Amino acid sequence: MPAELTEDNIRRAPKVLLHDHLDGGLRPATLVDLAEQIGYTDLPTTDVPALAAWFAESAYSGSLERYLETFTHTVAVMQTRETIIRVASECVQDLAADGVVYAEVRFAPELHVEQGLTLDQVVQAVLDGFQAGMRAAAANGHPIRVGTLLTAMRHAARSREIAELAIDFRDRGVVGFDIAGAEAGFPPTRHLDAFEYLRRENFRFTIHAGEAFGLPSIWEAIQWCGADRLGHGVRIVDDITVDRGSGSDGRPNLGRLAGYVRDRRIPLEMAPTSNVQTGAAASIADHPIGLLTELGFRVTVNTDNRLMSGCSMTSEMAGLVEAFGYGWDTLQWFTVNAMKSAFIPFDERLAIINDVIKPGYDRLRNG
Repeated sequence: MPAELTEDNIRRAPKVLLHDHLDGGLRPATLVDLAEQIGYTDLPTTDVPALAAWFAESAYSGSLERYLETFTHTVAVMQTRETIIRVASECVQDLAADGVVYAEVRFAPELHVEQGLTLDQVVQAVLDGFQAGMRAAAANGHPIRVGTLLTAMRHAARSREIAELAIDFRDRGVVGFDIAGAEAGFPPTRHLDAFEYLRRENFRFTIHAGEAFGLPSIWEAIQWCGADRLGHGVRIVDDITVDRGSGSDGRPNLGRLAGYVRDRRIPLEMAPTSNVQTGAAASIADHPIGLLTELGFRVTVNTDNRLMSGCSMTSEMAGLVEAFGYGWDTLQWFTVNAMKSAFIPFDERLAIINDVIKPGYDRLRNG
């Protein structure tokens, strides 16, 4: 008999995470501790449970802009090598304990230079923290591999500089590039120079698109900028219609952009809880992930910001099981989709799929 789809069993399942922000995943207790160490006094509260609740309440505002304001506090305590290493190491250990076997964690180096660190020093601190976390996780019986994505802020003008930084560190743990921040008014084509440079360097990148803004953001990210993956991409559903007129079969019709995204197998880095919080979906049950999965898009499941969303990969998958009735086969499909879409070499992706993911789900299916 297959193992029941409980949270405990889902936690045992091997999971792959492609969209997770380092500054959005701090432990609340660590945030309080670091704030005390550095004399940061702007936290809304130093009571750990109350702080966790405050982040969740702020995140459920329905506004991406309000959601992003919560990062002021986490970024404030990540301005020294020591604090960055601690946050990065704990991130990896938390993911591993949740059953994640491969993750790509992103951060914006330009946000961590307020106390004199150089961009290179910031990146090296994160990489050192990830290495420490991987060693600790393996010692605890939860081996995990973590790749790093460097993020440029879309409202700033440092994307080419961050892209060059990513290339400098490409053989030291940085596997990709990203742009993030408020979409409205800051289209991805503002950073075309960075994307053209990365393509010339044969480097991989994802773009936050189709989260709070619609189809034009997705179209620009793919057709102008050449994105390998879409960060969120929820609004691709706006290019899917269902004819409910008389004599129709009620099947969804894909517009040209939606058809292109599906046919090209462009991965969608979907984060259901986060998307509900920022107003991109009304609820998990109403999230476009259900339709997009049914239609065979390259859907992946992600956490986005574990602190703000109060979530984990286990809770995200459990929520989808509850909302859509998915079984182990669909959870494996999400996981394989993500591993196929990772920014590491093909043979390394294939090895994780065949040696870790498939055997892990087989054990759960066989009870």
